[in-house]
Amino acid sequence: MKYWRNDIEHEFEPDSLPFNFLSTSKVVTYLLILVPILLNVAFITLLERKILAFSQFRLGPNKVSWVGFLQPIADALKLFSNQVRTPFRRNLIIYILSPVISLMLVLIVWILVPLRLGSLSVKYSSVIMILILRFGVYPLLLSGWASNRKYAMLGSLRGVAQTISYEISLALILLTFLLYTNSYEFEEIIKFSKLFPIIIILPFSCLLWLISCIAETNRTPFDFSEGESELVSGFNIEYGSGLFALIFIAEYGRIFFLRIISSALFFNLPFNSLFIHIIIIFLVFFWVWSRATLPRYRYDLLMSLAWKDFLPIALAILEVSILFLYF
Repeated sequence: MKYWRNDIEHEFEPDSLPFNFLSTSKVVTYLLILVPILLNVAFITLLERKILAFSQFRLGPNKVSWVGFLQPIADALKLFSNQVRTPFRRNLIIYILSPVISLMLVLIVWILVPLRLGSLSVKYSSVIMILILRFGVYPLLLSGWASNRKYAMLGSLRGVAQTISYEISLALILLTFLLYTNSYEFEEIIKFSKLFPIIIILPFSCLLWLISCIAETNRTPFDFSEGESELVSGFNIEYGSGLFALIFIAEYGRIFFLRIISSALFFNLPFNSLFIHIIIIFLVFFWVWSRATLPRYRYDLLMSLAWKDFLPIALAILEVSILFLYF
């Protein structure tokens, strides 16, 4: 591209832009890929409910279709067909926009996944991923504030504090990975992992990454934004029907994204590999196993774990990696 300024001709190289411009067909292909992503999110919930039922010696969803296979579709149709009812004292615009923004952020972050078809070529994709995931605290906080309910506000404040605490450790661990790969792009990180798997080079960092991802997504035993025992339902207590479904899809879409990124980074598998689905199912089992087995952590212990344990360990691993690569 060329532009004129002060009678001097300047030229930009396409690679110097953060996003490479694509044809309309590739953008349409990316939009079509969003449909199976949303379907995967739906059936991950079914797999989670089946694993929980197995751990608790019960059947789980088994009425809709064969062994309850279409239960997520039935739940989605029921939620989106229900009447939308809002609290009387609420900020209506923010109350409605918060779930929509949360889902939009999750769909935008999927642009960074280097799929074979439909993905946009993004420079600094790992850094942009951290930035977009950080914006997720704003819909969480606004949804609790706009509901004008004490339980919702307490749940959103606890969720925001938890997310901010663990995002620092998550960014430091990712920075350690980037030091070894010498690149900010997921494609280069995966190419490096094919030669030297990160899970072999930095096994303890991978474990910290998985635990931080559980805390980042507010899942059990770190689900303090939705503590049913003390907050009834947490930040989403006043949401129902389609708006609750948007929050639900956004939460599981973020979880699915972190699972597929972790699978590609740690187990040197491309995103279009068949084996990556087996690794994702294993990570789903790990997420659900922690929910079915471990009790909810105490909130003060959660914050102490983030600031007094994870943060110093992540900094120490980063400093040791810098010294190792320097010498």
